[in-house]
Amino acid sequence: MPSQFSCLRHIIGALLLVLATLGLSGCSAVKLSYNNAPELTYWWLDSYLDLNETQSLKLRSDLTALQAWHRQMELPQYVSTLERLQRLAATEVTPLQVCTLYEELRPRLQVLLDRAEPTLVALAPTLTATQLEHLARQFNKRNGKWRAEWLDNSAAEQAARRAQQLTDRAEHFYGPLEEAQLAMLRASVARSVFDADVKYRETLRRQQDALQTLRQLQADPGPAGHVKTAVHALLERTLNSPAADYRSYAERSTQENCRLLATLHNSATPAQRQRLLETLQDYAADARSLMAPSR
Repeated sequence: MPSQFSCLRHIIGALLLVLATLGLSGCSAVKLSYNNAPELTYWWLDSYLDLNETQSLKLRSDLTALQAWHRQMELPQYVSTLERLQRLAATEVTPLQVCTLYEELRPRLQVLLDRAEPTLVALAPTLTATQLEHLARQFNKRNGKWRAEWLDNSAAEQAARRAQQLTDRAEHFYGPLEEAQLAMLRASVARSVFDADVKYRETLRRQQDALQTLRQLQADPGPAGHVKTAVHALLERTLNSPAADYRSYAERSTQENCRLLATLHNSATPAQRQRLLETLQDYAADARSLMAPSR
């Protein structure tokens, strides 16, 4: 699927680890990451916020509860989706089918965010000015790394990096690609709508939005219900950017990814489709086993 499955994204990003671990990494890694998601998520958030003891205890408890809910309510839906993908593995697909499936999965992210929102509402007004300064420094550190990997490189270097990323992702599911398929991926990258500058501007917008909102709540939480309203609005702006140019870019990027995935899948050999089927079956088996609490 398009890679968007992947700010408060950098704050809530760790909370979404529960979803992301089923978002297609190695099968054995899925089980290990999922079972340890509350602890991994806590340490990720702590690296950004330098949490105190009271905040840590509350967050650990909430993350454990979030995972328990997710096991019961969300994993069965992932199993159903994976079984549907298995049925499609041997067939030809259209870009519309791919994008339709993507749109059907998007609400799962919203449901997870809705469930995590009370945790963010409780945490936000307890953050100190020092912690928010720490968060700003972490954002800057991350931004520097991203600039070095993308913006500081030539267009040719960016294209080579993206082609390798697409190849690695595709070969995880289909096995080694043939030269014609590799050439198709390189050609797709060459005419892609990908724009590192647009992505970077949106990242900065999200970060500044998050910092401004959190600083306002730290200075004055306001009347009852204000924190919830402010956090909910921030999450909405994170998922649905108010920047019209970015929304247009994101839609074009999604459509492009759907066309690329359909083309790649339809070019797959019988052996590659069998590899895809087996990979999807492994994910489904992992998801079923994860539905039971870890011991």
